[in-house]
Amino acid sequence: MKAVRFHEYGAPDVLRYEDVEQPLPGAGEVRVRVAATSFNSVDGNIRGGFMRGPIPVVLPHTPGIDVAGTVDALGEGVDGVAVGDDVIGFLPMDGDGAAAEYVLAPAEALAPAPRSVPLADVAAVPVVGLTAYQALFNRGRLTAGQRVLINGAGGTVGGYAVQLAKDAGAHVIATASPRSREAVASAGDDEIIDHTTTDVTAAVTEPVDIALSLAPVAPVAPAELAALVTLVRPGGVVVNTTVWMPAPGDEERGVRGIDLFVRSDVDQLVALIVGGELRVAVTERVALTELPALHSRAAEGAVHGKVVVVPSAA
Repeated sequence: MKAVRFHEYGAPDVLRYEDVEQPLPGAGEVRVRVAATSFNSVDGNIRGGFMRGPIPVVLPHTPGIDVAGTVDALGEGVDGVAVGDDVIGFLPMDGDGAAAEYVLAPAEALAPAPRSVPLADVAAVPVVGLTAYQALFNRGRLTAGQRVLINGAGGTVGGYAVQLAKDAGAHVIATASPRSREAVASAGDDEIIDHTTTDVTAAVTEPVDIALSLAPVAPVAPAELAALVTLVRPGGVVVNTTVWMPAPGDEERGVRGIDLFVRSDVDQLVALIVGGELRVAVTERVALTELPALHSRAAEGAVHGKVVVVPSAA
């Protein structure tokens, strides 16, 4: 089969499109014929060697932690899924990913793919959708009527976070650049702050219940992250997805600082997609052979929105 792998850490040119042996599922695993994976910024960080501590991988390594596809073989002891089932999943981040024609996945990491969305397109959802959902609800404990600040709403996680928070009945304040303003507005925010021209701490005039800090391509400045605490009411929470530094809090005012480490629970997302509460957004589709070029464009800041990667020509 064909796959994209890197044999050493480094720049995007370490990625190779090559022949590899088709994997055989072990106990508790299934083999998935890949319809698509997607590009996430963490893929570039893993490839560059910046995540060796929290996410150790064995070289050569195949990237692609999102997967959508069709079950093609079952390992021993697998039940609840059958050959021919269309599935989506969030793969273990330290294992080989879905930038390949076939990938192995723990059966428990997969969920039935929603039929309302093209199979390849749902590969755009798992990592970013779960990050948004778990940040808001599992960690932030969002409820209707609360005020939420989504710092970095112009990214792919931010778009889903705005959707989910609005659907939950929250008042959403989003920060975004002029380039992403239209996309953020279409997701349903109540207020938009242009963080390129406006001081966010000055623009938020009433305290928020939850401040969600989403990691940009470059790490957020420590002072910018720390300033979010001042915008949160006593007893509120700062949820941080920036792995480069810990979430700030304020013990005296009871403001919790929580670092989010995403869990694989795609069933949460499937129910939201089927119910129409989560709209899948895909801005670009590229062939697997173009993955090294996609990594290069992302390193230059030239990838905007969600890109899905398909094994055959897009």
